[in-house]
Amino acid sequence: MQELNFPKFTFRFKNSENKISIFDEIRKKFIVLQPEEWVRQHCVQYLIQVKQYPKSLINVEKELLVNGLRKRYDIVVFNTNGSIQLIVECKAPQITINQTTFDQIARYNLSLNANYLMVTNGINHYYCQMDYKVEAYHFLKDIPNYNF
Repeated sequence: MQELNFPKFTFRFKNSENKISIFDEIRKKFIVLQPEEWVRQHCVQYLIQVKQYPKSLINVEKELLVNGLRKRYDIVVFNTNGSIQLIVECKAPQITINQTTFDQIARYNLSLNANYLMVTNGINHYYCQMDYKVEAYHFLKDIPNYNF
C-alpha cells in the first residue's frame, strides 16, 4: 500500500483467499484492505495515538440517514455526553479532495451536528471547526487533542 502523510503506525494483517485484510481496532475485526480502508485505519490510529481520543468514543463505518437516503460515514468521534465532536471523511489516496468532498461531509453533518470536520485522502488533510451561529466552517491547522 501507498505511504501516507501520517505517522508510522503498526497494523495487524492477514491473508485469506489471496485477499489481504487489516485489523480494525474499533470494529474488532479484519477488513479487506482497500486504498480507502488504508487511509481510514491510519486516521483511526492518528485519533487514538496522536490526538489521544479514547477508542470507546470512536465509531467507524455506520449508517445514517441524510434527506431520507441511507449513507455511511467513515469515522465519528463522540463527546462523553453523546453529542458528536468530529466527523471524518476518508478518501483513497488517488482521489482529489475538492468542493464535492466537502459538500458530502457537510450533508452528513446536517444530520450529525459535529463540532469539527476532517477530510483526508491520507496525503492531504483538511480540518474545519463548525460555526453554527453563522452557518459556516472555519479551516484549522489541525483538530484539537482529546480534552473533554
